[in-house]
Amino acid sequence: MKNIYAIGVGLIGGSLTIDIKKNNPDVIIHGISRKDSTLDKALELKIIDKKATLDDIGNADLVIVSIPVDATVKLLPIILDKISDTGLVVDAGSTKEDICKAVENHPKRRNFLAMHPIAGTEHSGPTAAIDGLFRGKTNIVCEVEKTTFKLQEKALKLFTDIGMRIRYMNPVDHDKHIAYMSHLSHISAFMLGKTVIEKERNERDIFDMAGSGFASTVRLAKSSPEMWTPIFKQNKTNVIETLEEYISNLNHFKELMKDDNFEAIYDEMKNTNHIKDILNGIGSPT
Repeated sequence: MKNIYAIGVGLIGGSLTIDIKKNNPDVIIHGISRKDSTLDKALELKIIDKKATLDDIGNADLVIVSIPVDATVKLLPIILDKISDTGLVVDAGSTKEDICKAVENHPKRRNFLAMHPIAGTEHSGPTAAIDGLFRGKTNIVCEVEKTTFKLQEKALKLFTDIGMRIRYMNPVDHDKHIAYMSHLSHISAFMLGKTVIEKERNERDIFDMAGSGFASTVRLAKSSPEMWTPIFKQNKTNVIETLEEYISNLNHFKELMKDDNFEAIYDEMKNTNHIKDILNGIGSPT
């Protein structure tokens, strides 16, 4: 691959181009963004080599789409219209069902690979892009059988070379599982932050008591609403289901507190400690 076009040069798109360029120094990274100032910053940080527009995509060997998922749904068919027969388009969206449906009947569906690299921080924009973000992380690939074999082979090598593990999943299952593993935690962080901010209006010194536990729990509340609102909208059904289960558990915990049933509370927390074994397993090589 010689010419790579990054549509979106923030945390995910920028970090991908940094890692790819590190492994393939002869590759030329072209950046596309709605804001020229974003591309100026990406050039300054050496995330991209050149500015580009959608009209240039016909020259692309690879197009990486990492923009809000609602914008991806609208833009993806247009990108596929412009891509050459030998070019590949990948997206990095946190939802997959709507994105895959948007191009399921497109004449160049074979030139698209739906994926979700599960990595990130609470920061956004070109300054958030970092080297090595994806090392040891999982890249979920959906509907791989719909992508031309030679193109998927090239792409998967590109992503495994930067240290990613590849896992295959259908879009419906992906969106259901990611609602539990990612979307719910972001909502929890946003609402915890909201609760504390509202309380802080009456108790100005509450943040003086905020330790590392609070900071780590609420960290995701610093994430971009522009990115997360469309994710919640596209995955509404699954997110509501996870919220109902989460709220049920919170209410159960509250009732145990009201009943002074601290033995049951201890058991609840002790049983939940098993999460560390699950997370250790996720972090281990497969």
